[in-house]
Amino acid sequence: MRSLFLGLALAGALTSAAFAADTTPQTTPDELFIVVTSADPHVQGMAMILGLQARAHHSEVRLLLCGPGGDMALKDQPAPSPLKPMDKTPQQLLQGLIAQGAKAEVCGLYLPNGPHTAESLIDGISPVKPPVIGDYMAQPNVRYFTF
Repeated sequence: MRSLFLGLALAGALTSAAFAADTTPQTTPDELFIVVTSADPHVQGMAMILGLQARAHHSEVRLLLCGPGGDMALKDQPAPSPLKPMDKTPQQLLQGLIAQGAKAEVCGLYLPNGPHTAESLIDGISPVKPPVIGDYMAQPNVRYFTF
């Protein structure tokens, strides 16, 4: 009899735990922050593709391009071969993200420490200061990815 009660109690506990796990509300961040520092076109392209996927799911996307990743924002940057299967360069994918409402910026160190100016950047990209990005990153609804 005692083992029957223990068995029923265990079954009840397991059922309660499973029910609690199933009813726990899921929260999803509304914003995706993508930082690209890599010069590799495959890495840059994948970052842009994931940003496009996030936009398709109605997430806000903000991009920070820094170091060699910042070169992707330059008007006169030599384009790598288009990436398969979409047949677009990372910069073309970036421009598509901007056209869909993504905010794109170069880090605060990129322009002052190189030969380029804000006029060198493709349309839709601007420089941003570190405190602005620091405040943005501190928001609890922002998911942060680096490439």
